[in-house]
Amino acid sequence: MAERDEEAGRAIRAHHEELLEGVRAKTAALAGTAAAGEAFDHPRAELIAYLAGEVLPHAAAEEGTIYRAVAAGLTETVDAMVAEHRLLEAKAEALASVEDPQACATLACEFSDLFARHVADENDVLLPALLRSDTTSLADVLGDMARAFSAAKAGPGSPHGAEAVLSVALSDALVGLARAGGGDEACRQAAATWSQVRHDHPRLAVALTALLHRLARFQPHDPGPEHEMQVVGGDDPALDVRRLAPAQRHQLIFTTWSALAPAAAFVLVNDHDPKPLRYQFAAEHPDEFSWDYLEAGPKVWKVRIGRTPTSAVA
Repeated sequence: MAERDEEAGRAIRAHHEELLEGVRAKTAALAGTAAAGEAFDHPRAELIAYLAGEVLPHAAAEEGTIYRAVAAGLTETVDAMVAEHRLLEAKAEALASVEDPQACATLACEFSDLFARHVADENDVLLPALLRSDTTSLADVLGDMARAFSAAKAGPGSPHGAEAVLSVALSDALVGLARAGGGDEACRQAAATWSQVRHDHPRLAVALTALLHRLARFQPHDPGPEHEMQVVGGDDPALDVRRLAPAQRHQLIFTTWSALAPAAAFVLVNDHDPKPLRYQFAAEHPDEFSWDYLEAGPKVWKVRIGRTPTSAVA
């Protein structure tokens, strides 16, 4: 076994430990604020930025290098570990949409525990297999992985470095504005920023959607004049998103609206007030959509969302 391959194995294990320590520390900070009943947006933003800027790019780099190098001999193991990557991505995305502090902390702990088991399997199964290989140099694989990791961190949708710092700073500033009585303006600013970044930086957009949900809670529900609550959906199709993961809901709703003809509508059925979505519509499609509450909770919310007669269809 070449010394340079052994050094490469130690370097990969050290990076794994660094990532695991980072996840555990940020998860503990989030869990601590949730347990104390304090605002958890800042530690959540810190954790999401770390996962999106470090952990998930590392996972993407592994799939194209380490996993590919051992796939022939450990097909089932590699397939299972790729599936765990997808599960880690789903949990990281869901962190941005969970509104309850304790539920968010629980999800963060689940991510941390799964990542710890995942890293242990990589250290104990994949790396020894590569070190035993007569045809593959772990040092060469590490070099490829380092380049892939850098590319993944710099790629679209990766809130790394300055972007992560700005994301956290924006969250703190807008929550402060909302606490000072500027909830509506804070929501408008968050939605406007979401509209600007959602195509090129989808992970940042997910974090901003979560921030919008937090900001909206500073405002009481206001469905508008009483007659709006009496609007009848008629033959408008219903879109029930209650069983979907939070991260999937907004995209499906916008896709459904985009397919509408002018003056057409659908009835959104949700398990909470979709007020944050209204701010996003206002940012993306001002004067092109209609919004009428049909039912306003407490368990079921129904909103008739339509295109205005003069709305342009792409």
